[in-house]
Amino acid sequence: MIYDLAVIGVGGVGSGALLAAARRGLKVVGVEQYGAAHNLGSSHGQTRIIREAYFEHPNYVPMARRAFRMWREIETATRASLLTVTGLLQVGRPDSEVILGVQASSDQHAIPVEQLSPTEIEERFPWWRVAEGQVGLFESGAGFLRVEKCVAAMIRLAREKGAEFRANSAVENWAVGDDGTVELTVSGEKIRARRAVIACGPWSAKLAGSRMPELKIIRKQQTWFHVDTHLVHAGAGGPTWLVDEGPESCFYGLPSIDRLGIKVGEHSCGQAVSDPSELNREADPNDVARAEEFMSRWFRFQRVHLSFASVCMYTMSPDEHFVLDRLPGMKNVSIAAGLSGHGFKFAPVLGEILVDLTEGKSGGDSEFLSMQRFENTETVR
Repeated sequence: MIYDLAVIGVGGVGSGALLAAARRGLKVVGVEQYGAAHNLGSSHGQTRIIREAYFEHPNYVPMARRAFRMWREIETATRASLLTVTGLLQVGRPDSEVILGVQASSDQHAIPVEQLSPTEIEERFPWWRVAEGQVGLFESGAGFLRVEKCVAAMIRLAREKGAEFRANSAVENWAVGDDGTVELTVSGEKIRARRAVIACGPWSAKLAGSRMPELKIIRKQQTWFHVDTHLVHAGAGGPTWLVDEGPESCFYGLPSIDRLGIKVGEHSCGQAVSDPSELNREADPNDVARAEEFMSRWFRFQRVHLSFASVCMYTMSPDEHFVLDRLPGMKNVSIAAGLSGHGFKFAPVLGEILVDLTEGKSGGDSEFLSMQRFENTETVR
């Protein structure tokens, strides 16, 4: 049997591609080295921020808008609660990368964003402690996604529409034959498909090899804390947030949704990972201490108690923008890699684009993310 499409890696983006192919009536198989919605890659950790006023670059905004619509469609189709709107507070100096970037996207795409002074932030969110000289930008339509539930919902919906999902099935090698078909060796078995999508996150470089720009894998620790106010709960109006203190200190957080408490992570820094399959998943006390020290400066909590820690990975591209393209020299193999810690929210959109690319279609709004930019002296930055 020859499949129309094989999806290698069925995490966030891969499950989006599996769903996109199944919705088109393609005979599609998804091959995942671990289980469904697992916690060994980059698409886990309970929650992820979703936002529209994109500080990384205004070119992401059309895809972000599409992502909001698609998540709501998936919610309706699966009757799962996936996206919660809480608002997003982003804080930094007026000339910081985040503040300037949010304002640029807001201005270019007419996105409602409210500017708040330190006093106004503290009046609205009394557990915050904001120094003079900072500014806050509040995007009321932003919120968070329940990440494992999102992946599980897309896999479930894809299977209901005829997709085949093979869990615990590692791709040992792959090649494109003389007839143009893609042949995978999966746990000793040969699988053939007319086209393929590679969406393996930290394992993408291993599969794509020298066809890709250099990708760096960074270990990231997410931490959850119990604190002494219920106002941080999503149901009580607790927002998602991000604070830009500069290149060496950028933290984000999500409101409490259950007994684990608030989630705090560091977007900056992190340790290099040589082999994603050998990632150290033990909680690092230094990372916990950095999060606690950050909270002691920015929040008025009297009690902070670590409740849980989880480790994931960022796969960084050279310019920290996605790599979304066909593999060089291959018209029927597309790849998403180097999402650089800000890609999950786009998962169903990226999945659609990846399938489009294997069919010879344009990347549309995502063409600024093609590999061609690495051949030029200028990038989207």
